[in-house]
Amino acid sequence: MTQLLPFISKQFNGIIWRMEIDEIGDTIYLEVRKTEDKLVSFAAVDLLSGQTNFEDITLPERWLAGIEAAYNNILLLHGYQGQNAPVHRGLTALAEDGSVLWSNYSIVFDHLSINGPVTYATQIQPRKLFLTDVGTGANIRQFDSLSDSEYINNIVFPQSVNDSELNFKLPVKSYDNVVDYLTYNNYRVVSLHTLNGEQLVQVMYVWDGEVLVYQDILNDNIQKMQPEAFILCKNRIIYIKNKTGLKVISL
Repeated sequence: MTQLLPFISKQFNGIIWRMEIDEIGDTIYLEVRKTEDKLVSFAAVDLLSGQTNFEDITLPERWLAGIEAAYNNILLLHGYQGQNAPVHRGLTALAEDGSVLWSNYSIVFDHLSINGPVTYATQIQPRKLFLTDVGTGANIRQFDSLSDSEYINNIVFPQSVNDSELNFKLPVKSYDNVVDYLTYNNYRVVSLHTLNGEQLVQVMYVWDGEVLVYQDILNDNIQKMQPEAFILCKNRIIYIKNKTGLKVISL
C-alpha cells in the first residue's frame, strides 16, 4: 500500500489566523498575523497545482484588516471601524496575483450569494442590500433573496465521537477519549489529543481501508485542547500544523 505524502506543505512567517477556500477557483486563501510586528499579510495557494499564487501581501492598514470572503478567484478583505471595535467596515478586492482590483470604504459585506457578494452602504438607512460585482465593486442590482440564494460550500468538518464508538484500534490513547472522525470513500481520518510523555500533543492518522497510510503531529507543546484539526474539501484533507504551516493531502 502506497503511503500518502502531502500535496502541499508550506510554512508561513506568522500565525495562520484564518483560511478561506474558494471552491470555484480551487484556491485556499490565508490570513497570516505577526502579533509582535502588528502586521497582517495574505497568501493564496492553488489547490490544483500546489503553487503559491501570492503571499506576503499587505495593505496600507498594516494590522486592522482581515479576510471576509473569496469568490471566483477574487479575495475580499475587510477593515475595522476602529482599533477597539470588532465591527467590519469597507472592502478591498485582491486579484489572482494579489494586486488590488478595487477598494470601497463605505460599504460592508453582508454575505456571499451564489451570484457573488451581497453588500450594503453604511450611510443608507434603513439598510438596503445589493448584489455587488466582485471584480469591480459596482452594484449590479438590488439583492433578491430568491435569485441570490446564499452560497453553501461543500467543506466537510469531522465529527467528535467517543473513541469507544470506533470499530478499530487507535495507535495511541486519546487523552480525553474523544476523537475527531471523518470517512471519505475507503479512507478513515482521525485526529485526537494524546500524551507524549508529559506533553499534550494533537495528532492525525489516515487509514486506507485497514492500512495506516499517513500520520502527522498537528500541534505539540500545547497548553490546552485544540479545536477540530482538519477539514475535507472535495478529495483533499486540509490542516494547519503548529499554527504556521499549511498542509494538504489528496485522498
